[in-house]
Amino acid sequence: MNKNNGKEYTAQWEQAFDKVLSPLEDFIHRQTTSGVLLMLCAIVALYLANSQWSEAYLHLLHVPFTIGFPGFQLSKSLHHWINDGLMAIFFFVVGLELKREILVGELADIKQAMFPIIAAIGGMVVPVAIYISINPEGPASKGWGIPMATDIAFALGALALLGKRIPANLLTFLVALAIVDDLGAVIVIALFYTDTLNIPALITVGIMLFVLISLNLGGIRRSLPYILFGIIMWVAMLKSGVHATLAGILLAFTIPIRPKYDAERLIQHVQEKMGQIKQAFQKDANIVNNHELRSQVQALGEGVNLVQAPAQLLERRLHLPSAYLVIPIFALANAGIPIDISALGATITHPVSLGIAGGLVIGKLIGIVGFSWLAVKMSMVSLPSGLNFKHIIGVGLMGGIGFTMSIFIAELGFAGAPTELLMAKSGVLLASLVAGVSGFIWLYLTSSQAKPE
Repeated sequence: MNKNNGKEYTAQWEQAFDKVLSPLEDFIHRQTTSGVLLMLCAIVALYLANSQWSEAYLHLLHVPFTIGFPGFQLSKSLHHWINDGLMAIFFFVVGLELKREILVGELADIKQAMFPIIAAIGGMVVPVAIYISINPEGPASKGWGIPMATDIAFALGALALLGKRIPANLLTFLVALAIVDDLGAVIVIALFYTDTLNIPALITVGIMLFVLISLNLGGIRRSLPYILFGIIMWVAMLKSGVHATLAGILLAFTIPIRPKYDAERLIQHVQEKMGQIKQAFQKDANIVNNHELRSQVQALGEGVNLVQAPAQLLERRLHLPSAYLVIPIFALANAGIPIDISALGATITHPVSLGIAGGLVIGKLIGIVGFSWLAVKMSMVSLPSGLNFKHIIGVGLMGGIGFTMSIFIAELGFAGAPTELLMAKSGVLLASLVAGVSGFIWLYLTSSQAKPE
């Protein structure tokens, strides 16, 4: 219901803006919501790939698009633009999240961060070992990095369905673990999933990176210069042989994390502006007609922005398009695989599918729980308050949900190998389903009885 008493106009949906969330709470809320959308897009992609529209679906993905001008043009299929272009935005947001967590977030305190870091390392090493044991050589061995990563949106979405049955800091633990996972996956992509290197292009990348770092050190806080030089770095990275999306990570780490004003300066600024706003308000209470009042309010808003770090502002502004546009489009373009029921047994038992499914479902569980248990027993770390190993087992199962980053690495590792790529995607989807369902059931059955140790 709308209310208008002459001084205030309030709509019901506006009440959402009155709720104050911490950066972590806001991050978790957005990730869980995007996880639902991601799941729907994956289902739609599977339907399209197995319906009467399958040919049109595949044709659309291979439609060529060209951008640029005479003498300098980039021509790629729609599928490549999504994976090389749009996903750079996703990696940029991932980079901003990594920088925040490392400098001021859950990973800033090394003592506090050691537990999720050790768990994440186990959750990367053991799945890789399982995959390599099944695919030790040949073309299939290129997929060893696929079962490393946990899809944070899917995993948080599954955990959020449990509501208050699980401790709040279990979500925090999963966030920290998945972010370390992302960092590991990024390093693997940079070091092991590259084409033939183009040295002049790499030199250009280095020059752009130097310029971006100089902007940071020089105190430049506007986003536009970073974005412009970042685009040039992305094009150079695209030509270099190193995957272009890594330009998003490098760009993110150059964005300033320190605000221009501290909180004390903000209070002074607000007090000064409020006095000026009151003076302007006395001349004319209608802000539409009162240009001075409108200017003072706008100046107040600009001052409030200056007390926020540019990296945090960009992360917040880009999280919505990344989570609700980029990743769903990626899912639509990459999750559509043809399913042949008669050949389902052969697909599941294929070495690539088996290695990925085993790595994600079994490897993640053994790695996360095993490394965590050893670290606690060796007194390297202690369990976070309110958590016990029943919770850690649940996270170990949920960690096997490896949708976005796993499929992305599969596209890199099996480019030009359609059979292996199909098997890899099938393994990722199967493992994610099994891991998500089993993790949910485990935590649902044990969380109401679990007590802190």
